[in-house]
Amino acid sequence: MIQATASSAGKSLIVAGLCRLARRHGLAVAPFKPQNMSNNAAACEGGGEIGRAQALQARAAGVTPRPDLNPVLIKPQSDRTAQLIVRGRPRGYLRPGDYVNDRGGLLDIVMDSFDRLAGTHDIVIVEGAGSPAETNLRHGDIANMGFARRAGVPVVIVGDIDRGGVIASLVGTHAVLDPADAALVAGFVINKFRGSRRIFEAGMELVEERTGWPCFGVVPWIPAAARLPSEDSVAIEDPSAASGTDGGRFKIAVPILSHIANHDDFDPLQAEPDVDLVYVRAGQAIPRDADLVILPGTKSTVSDIGFCRKQGWHHDIIAHARSGGRVFGICGGMQMLGRTVQDSLGVDGPAGTVEGLGLLDIETTMADTKTVRPVTGTCALDDVPVRGYEIHNGRVAGADLDRPMLRLAHGPDGARTPGGRISGVHVHGLFTGDRYRRAWLSRLGARPLRDLDFERAIETALDEVATALERSLDVDALLAPALEPR
Repeated sequence: MIQATASSAGKSLIVAGLCRLARRHGLAVAPFKPQNMSNNAAACEGGGEIGRAQALQARAAGVTPRPDLNPVLIKPQSDRTAQLIVRGRPRGYLRPGDYVNDRGGLLDIVMDSFDRLAGTHDIVIVEGAGSPAETNLRHGDIANMGFARRAGVPVVIVGDIDRGGVIASLVGTHAVLDPADAALVAGFVINKFRGSRRIFEAGMELVEERTGWPCFGVVPWIPAAARLPSEDSVAIEDPSAASGTDGGRFKIAVPILSHIANHDDFDPLQAEPDVDLVYVRAGQAIPRDADLVILPGTKSTVSDIGFCRKQGWHHDIIAHARSGGRVFGICGGMQMLGRTVQDSLGVDGPAGTVEGLGLLDIETTMADTKTVRPVTGTCALDDVPVRGYEIHNGRVAGADLDRPMLRLAHGPDGARTPGGRISGVHVHGLFTGDRYRRAWLSRLGARPLRDLDFERAIETALDEVATALERSLDVDALLAPALEPR
């Protein structure tokens, strides 16, 4: 089990890399995360949803994504509510204190999923959540040491040296852990190291001396990690991060909604040299020189309509559209472009009806059933094959649906205005398809790269991460139980 001293220390990446390494060794390997908190989800072929990080890890391991890989998923819906997903299916809503006080019943479900994976694979590589040093959450824990203790799995603690204070964070984690929890720790790993390892030798020795934990290695900063989807929105919300791609001629502006979901929809667009993709953060105006504004997916359409208005983005988007600019919505973003969103059941927040931006002639009615499925079909404009996935609440009706964007196996999807400048779809993941992305960008006036194979680039990045781990970690020691002769 890979845990860490803090969130965003690189657990997801290291698990993905180790899964690819185990696969190279000829092992049947599966990733597992008992509990995840993220609005970035993947639709499983057999139904249900899991965190997108676990879907990427499954890809690294060569296994099909399924709910057992991430049996508990929490999707924040507002500052005070979240949707609880258990084995891929919605199981109600949580409010402050609900989950912390009532996790015990979920551990049996988590263990059942883990046991199924362990019974059919040579090795299961588990990812923790947050940090085991959050001892205020230890009672009833199912994400870190609570799971490790129940499952009897060894733990490796990852420390992020790039953020600073890694010696104190590792030693401090050891200091606050319950002795029985600390006994499960087999060692630690230093992640995101830059420069010469010799400089850190004394620091590594100090951690080993103070904790009694051996070091399994020092992982360098891995450039390939930037080409892989990030687990959450921290990467795009960080003001210190680059706001766009350098040199792109075609500017796409994406407002960062308060509950933005599945933001890796835009990774393939960022990989296009002619595209300058700009994330617009709270307090910023949408650039007037944008060629296209995309409203992304959101976990809460109703809430993010209000968030848009609070930021003044509704004025920017409507003005952009009225001046002849193009606007595209994905999933909840498409619903926001409609005339109204009706939620009499309070599925998406407080019950009621809110006005959308009024740029598409559609209306959304929220339902207590959720659509979660992979989809295939063709583009309604040029018959190019498409592949993606749906994860959304809401039924949409209106005249602009008579001009769909996609023809899917189960029926048409999407809407567009008569002139086609305002449009949207419910489907995520469309831009990973090279033919669709090229055709879509070409229609907009951009110049897509003809030889960009986005899926191949993901595979190459996973291989590069695995190779970097193989060079920097004691992989034989980490995978020892599975590598032992039978």
